[in-house]
Amino acid sequence: MPEPAATVPPPEPPRPGPDGCARERAALDRAAPDPDAHDPAAHDPADRDRDAVLQAVSSAVLAVTRHLSVREVLQVIVRSARRLLDARYAALGVPDDDGAFAEFVAEGISDEQWKAIGPTPRQHGMLGALLREGRPVRLPDIRQDPRYGWWPKAHPVLTDFLGVPITDGDTVLGIIFLSNKQTPGGFDEADEDLLTLFAAHAAIALTNARLYERGRELTVIEERTRMARELHDAVSQKLFSLRLTARAAAALARTEPERAAEAIERVERMAGEALTELRAVIVELRPPELDRYGLVESLREQVALLDRLHPATVVFAAEGEPPGDLPPEVEVAVLRVAQEALHNAVRHAGAGRIGVRLTRAATTLALEVTDDGAGFDSDDMNGTAVRGLGLPSMGDRAQAVGGRLSVSSTPGRGTTVRLEVPA
Repeated sequence: MPEPAATVPPPEPPRPGPDGCARERAALDRAAPDPDAHDPAAHDPADRDRDAVLQAVSSAVLAVTRHLSVREVLQVIVRSARRLLDARYAALGVPDDDGAFAEFVAEGISDEQWKAIGPTPRQHGMLGALLREGRPVRLPDIRQDPRYGWWPKAHPVLTDFLGVPITDGDTVLGIIFLSNKQTPGGFDEADEDLLTLFAAHAAIALTNARLYERGRELTVIEERTRMARELHDAVSQKLFSLRLTARAAAALARTEPERAAEAIERVERMAGEALTELRAVIVELRPPELDRYGLVESLREQVALLDRLHPATVVFAAEGEPPGDLPPEVEVAVLRVAQEALHNAVRHAGAGRIGVRLTRAATTLALEVTDDGAGFDSDDMNGTAVRGLGLPSMGDRAQAVGGRLSVSSTPGRGTTVRLEVPA
């Protein structure tokens, strides 16, 4: 599993392609105010409809540009589309690689109905067709279409239907659909154009999230490449010389003990120099945010970023005196262990809430990362459930700075990662 990297700035939102721009211009042209219109007509129903369109589109644009999580952005888009197009039900789904949906946001269904319906839908029926075909579907009655499959017993009955794929070029990122229009006549072409506009904003939000993850992975690769180069240049030659000197000392030990003792002294000196250079490399590879903000604010920023980008609630708390006098290698170890534990909680645990707590005592600094996710059997640290979670590397980091790492987890009851280092 890749090691979490330092925070990277969010990428610029991608621009819609030519087809998307044409669709958006058409929808906005219908919605935009007429410069020749007179003020007395401001109370005309058509003007009120136009104002509603502009307000809903504005909400979607602001949601994409504000620092909200992807799920929050999608909720704003679904809510705005449902209200604007006067639909009883609205939903947006982002598929995963297992035939289900990684994200599924719905409006018009109560919590009680959700519980009765059961798990989020699979990629079958009309939802699967929208993902495969990648083009809008507008129907007077979805139940009469051969692509319609079935729905759970507690699912509300859907009649007229409008679905639009969320695309980035030729790639289908997800789908957004409405059902049961509450005004007579069902969905029309104008509704389809406006829903396509909302889908374009959803595509920007999803693409931004994907670009962030790609940037994060590239940063990890770049950092590891630089570390390998620095270690080779700064330390490997010193270690090679140390090895040769140690061999010479061993050869002289029986015949020329005085020269052997001199060689052993050189070995000791060279080992100290190698250790000093290795520590210097570690400090040089120190994440830049630690120098800019310090450990506490770097953790706070990391937590805030994850809270915006993921559906889980991620919170941070610091207790005691700020740890401003820690050795650089200790600060790096604490930050990296926190990033690794957060990555596990976000990506693998399916957690709804993740907490990060940093506590400074008289002689100890403690980091705790807890989640309420799936958990695993922490008594079986070599089992398949924990492979790829980076626990050995976290333990190595703790040991390298004289600290101690403990992991407590139970299936179905979450996980706690605790790091204690000298302060």
